[in-house]
Amino acid sequence: MKETPLTVDFVSGAVDYRRRKGGGRGQDLPKALGFRPGITPNIVDATAGLGRDAFLLASLGAKVTLIERNDAVHRLLQEAMARAHGASDTHAEIIRRMTLINADARDILPELKPETVLIDPMHPPRDKSALVKNEMRQLRDLVGTDPDCTELMRVALEVASKRVVLKWPRRAKGITDFPKPSHQIIGKSTRYDVFMTGLAKADRN
Repeated sequence: MKETPLTVDFVSGAVDYRRRKGGGRGQDLPKALGFRPGITPNIVDATAGLGRDAFLLASLGAKVTLIERNDAVHRLLQEAMARAHGASDTHAEIIRRMTLINADARDILPELKPETVLIDPMHPPRDKSALVKNEMRQLRDLVGTDPDCTELMRVALEVASKRVVLKWPRRAKGITDFPKPSHQIIGKSTRYDVFMTGLAKADRN
């Protein structure tokens, strides 16, 4: 059976359902990134991937800069954003809050001087033998395993003025030889390790 090519879609399916029915700002990801009543952070998604989290955050009003260093994935994101922009006024408004950059986040983060950085690297292999979803396996085949995740985290912590959020499997071990997060938000299968930076450490609660 021929494998379905990897695509990015912001208009239909699970992405659109999450936008409409996912719980808005009450979801774990927005909470981890600092969404509060009257506060909408500016966010850099340093590992854009399929762009789903970035699209959700933009749909909640955030300005999101997506960084994707893989040329093929960057092209898929470009095409998906163009399709979404033409799909409806609602989608066009969301896309206008998204800026896509083809670069290595380790190189460009210092130039961007971000407030808040989201890092969602390719996650470590599962201990269980369950098959990874087809699209995630295809994405892993394209981008690899992100062995430089620790270096990216260090750069992000040096330059982010408010916080860095690491999206990670709930039961996976943290990054080796790395400080503990300021706090965590733990969901059913995913946890968000939140590292407060700069003056934001004084306002972590």
